[in-house]
Amino acid sequence: MDKRQTYAVDIAGVHRELILFEIKPGLRIAILNILGDTELVQACAKALTMKLSQTKCDVLVTAETKSIPLAYALSVEMKKPYVILRKSYKPYMGNSLHTETLSITTGEPQSLYLDEKDLEFIKGKNVVIVDDVISTGSTLQGMRLLTQKAGANVTAEAAIFTEGERAKWSDVISLGHLPVFTD
Repeated sequence: MDKRQTYAVDIAGVHRELILFEIKPGLRIAILNILGDTELVQACAKALTMKLSQTKCDVLVTAETKSIPLAYALSVEMKKPYVILRKSYKPYMGNSLHTETLSITTGEPQSLYLDEKDLEFIKGKNVVIVDDVISTGSTLQGMRLLTQKAGANVTAEAAIFTEGERAKWSDVISLGHLPVFTD
């Protein structure tokens, strides 16, 4: 088996070797997968909590799946509840809000749904949107749109990493930045 190329990162005092993954011919990204990486998630949650300490926040909002551990850990650190935007509709979600985004990792349209109960919960609240990596911004845009449609006030957007054009993400509170790799 060929050894895959990696990109080394040191974030929140933790070292990881991120595998480079080709998302289209001639373009690769470093893949951060925090699922199951408790050490990294806890360290990043503590570091992001410090960076968010002066931000008004009643509720954290993220999209499923990869960012859920970060939202949970931030929720514990910040003592704030969190809401998960779902990628598929389930009947128990009632009269939910819906939007579509384009995923960079799959290249396919991706739906986001805000459950009816969560819609009522975040209405009128100060919300911090959380993601693991913000790359193209399409998921971020979908999360922002749904929370604003629900009547919430987005006070900050936070991530472990931003990726790609650094200047594009100057308003995002992050712990680091990942380059994209072209051949």
